[in-house]
Amino acid sequence: MRVFSGLESAKTRKKSTFREYTEALLIAVLLALFIRAFVVQAFKIPSGSMMTTLLIGDHILVSKFRYGIKLPIVDRSLIDWDRPKRGDVIVFKYPQDPSKDFIKRVIAAPGDVVLIKDKTVIINEKPLDEPYVRFTDSRVLPAALSPRDNLGPLVVPEHRFFVMGDNRDESYDSRFWGFVDASVVKGKAFIIYWSWNKDGQLTLDPERCFVRWNRLGHLVR
Repeated sequence: MRVFSGLESAKTRKKSTFREYTEALLIAVLLALFIRAFVVQAFKIPSGSMMTTLLIGDHILVSKFRYGIKLPIVDRSLIDWDRPKRGDVIVFKYPQDPSKDFIKRVIAAPGDVVLIKDKTVIINEKPLDEPYVRFTDSRVLPAALSPRDNLGPLVVPEHRFFVMGDNRDESYDSRFWGFVDASVVKGKAFIIYWSWNKDGQLTLDPERCFVRWNRLGHLVR
């Protein structure tokens, strides 16, 4: 029979405590990875292409399961129960450089006919109601010079989407590089959980403060 000393008992308890903390940390990491891969993911807005819906410095949460369940890395869908709809603000892998994530608004879905005439977006021969749009340039560029203000008509292929930024004159989107494939859509933006104005001031004015308190909890529409 082995007799345990008090020192051995202390060492055993120490190892047991260390093991408990290690297991708890491992579980927390695995849970965080699971949530990020399948449930929700945080993104930061780096540019002004979606102003004024989303501002530079906004931190948003994106629902990864809004349209289904997808295997990460390989972008292979396991289950699809919905698809992006016109008006949804989505995050996707930039088609010309998959290492970058873009955020834009869905303007047209598969089968829709897109026509842009003098800055007005026309879907299936009807002007699109876009209360979220912002224009910063009064010029109207001809199609021969740029697709920014005049484009189409184009038919959106199956499993693809036509997307545009709300800051219409300062957005690099489907007008320039084409459609977004459903397989590269990461999810739907749904809430702003933090907003930092790097050019802010030490003031209580929510429009000029470093933290845009009035945007916290704001739903993305």
